[in-house]
Amino acid sequence: MGFTVLATVLELNSPGALELRACCSPRLRLLQMDLTKPADIRRALEFTRAHTTSTGLWGLVNNAGFNDIVADVELSPVATFRTCMEVNFFGALELTKGLLPLLRHSKGRIVTVGSPAGDMPYPCLAAYGTSKAAMALLMDSFSCELLPWGIKVSVIQPGCFKTESVRNVSQWEQRKQLLLANLPQELLQAYGEDYIEHSHGQFLHSLSLALPDLSPVVDAITDALLAARPRRRYYPGRGVGLMYFIHYYLPEGLRRRFLQNFFINPCLPRALRPGQDTPQALKPNPNPSPVAAR
Repeated sequence: MGFTVLATVLELNSPGALELRACCSPRLRLLQMDLTKPADIRRALEFTRAHTTSTGLWGLVNNAGFNDIVADVELSPVATFRTCMEVNFFGALELTKGLLPLLRHSKGRIVTVGSPAGDMPYPCLAAYGTSKAAMALLMDSFSCELLPWGIKVSVIQPGCFKTESVRNVSQWEQRKQLLLANLPQELLQAYGEDYIEHSHGQFLHSLSLALPDLSPVVDAITDALLAARPRRRYYPGRGVGLMYFIHYYLPEGLRRRFLQNFFINPCLPRALRPGQDTPQALKPNPNPSPVAAR
């Protein structure tokens, strides 16, 4: 379309970066950036200012997303929540704030790729979903605060598309093995290894249904950047509209069952199955202390 695009990548020699160089015009400029490193973000801001002095900056697309665990909250290390927040929230926040002077001058656009997992409780995606929920609320705050400056803010909430992280099944297998290897013994006894294997298998099945054609997401981003009146939310992907209808209008029990059937329907933890001994930590205390009773 004639735009100059400044595209950040995690590694300049990665397959994705090489593909961009091969298929795009010279108007695409690549820059290495890790959103968890403030020095990388500062360098990206300086690079952007240097390359927009004569043209201005029209739009920012926050597209980075990270998740490395699929498990119940109790089974997920707190560090995974922090890592998701660093990439999906804090890194994007710092970059967006740094580019606001340029965007205020152009009365431009901010477009952020979120996730339905930030709007509804997808089973086993709490670390990822909470970071995306925080980002969506941040963008709503930006939308209100930047309205007087003429900046329009949109959030893209796509369904499941076949991106590189979706294709890489071996990576998810390694992450599952890492989770099992580091899980405290008490939790492993309470839930059972088969509980984690079952959830992992259902997660991989949902990934196998991912859409290979990314054009609905690209079209939504393009519309958010160029439309005279862009939408506040875009929902590209098969079945996403139905999912939100169910989430907003049907009873909580039906919403939960829909997400379980659509994504992951966990089996019963080992300690709750008939005939299983209940671990000591899960047994009720017959003589609760006054503190516990209160």
